[in-house]
Amino acid sequence: MSATAGGPATAADQLESLRIPVTGYCYRMLGSAADADDAAQETLIRAYTRFDSYDPSRARLSTWVHAIATNICLDMLRSARRRMLFWEGPDATGFDPDAVLPPDRWIDPIPDSRVLDPADRIVRRESVRLAFVAALQHLPPRQRAVLVLRDVLAFSAAETAQMLEVGPAAVNSALQRARATLSSVPEQATEVLDPENPRDREVISRYVAAFENHDVEGLAALLCEDARSGMPPLAWRLSGRDTIVAVFAAGDACAGDRLVPVAMNGSIGFGQYRPDPDGVLRPFALLALGARSGLVAQQITYFGSGDRFAEFGLPPTVDSAAHR
Repeated sequence: MSATAGGPATAADQLESLRIPVTGYCYRMLGSAADADDAAQETLIRAYTRFDSYDPSRARLSTWVHAIATNICLDMLRSARRRMLFWEGPDATGFDPDAVLPPDRWIDPIPDSRVLDPADRIVRRESVRLAFVAALQHLPPRQRAVLVLRDVLAFSAAETAQMLEVGPAAVNSALQRARATLSSVPEQATEVLDPENPRDREVISRYVAAFENHDVEGLAALLCEDARSGMPPLAWRLSGRDTIVAVFAAGDACAGDRLVPVAMNGSIGFGQYRPDPDGVLRPFALLALGARSGLVAQQITYFGSGDRFAEFGLPPTVDSAAHR
């Protein structure tokens, strides 16, 4: 099949229809929204320029394109360090503004609209939650690719072997090792918070109320005993409900802030708005939550991420009266 068989637009349209699944794949591999976008764009450009070489009798278009994406991601991961969801050093209750790590050390959030097709959002949203993406970071890149291709995207062993240019036995062996490693990673023991689920909807509503009203007891009632809180890119983490609540109770930095919900990593996230000197609520940070058994197990404030609000469809300002 050539790019000119149905006209250049036909090839372009076919490839563009794969942008969301390819971006989702690259995001799971790389753990970075910006890197995933770059990798997906490069994948589609290479696929288009090589479309003359695509043979539909040998592979589905999706398989062929994901093979290109796999090679790009593996190349990008050759010298990459493992990204963290939380700071992996000692806990710290105080903020050190100089203890900042570069962006390539952190998993960062991504809007659902960039990585989940509406048709498979329910089925695959667990596979883009932040904790799962962070758990994938514990796998060597090729094992990571095998696990995502087989267990998340449901490619066959033969298709995956074709993409990685190995035999099916090697794919099955890598998959077993990847599954064993992933099952031992505690980071992924969280769940999405689904606004369409009545229990989760209540948790979300109570969390927003407790946060915005600085309700210490209300927040304590919503946190798991072993909850963790972090604020990338700061080298800072709090572990345990009592510690998190104590810090929340002692400070008033969030007084007057408002939370606006957004679909983030298959779960609920928030745009955190803070009043400027004139009282206008402006973007401050993105806030992600992870749950377990109907309680909040993880809260991550992406400090300094206000410039990303437009990516999540969040407004540049919020009317405090209307919001209330």
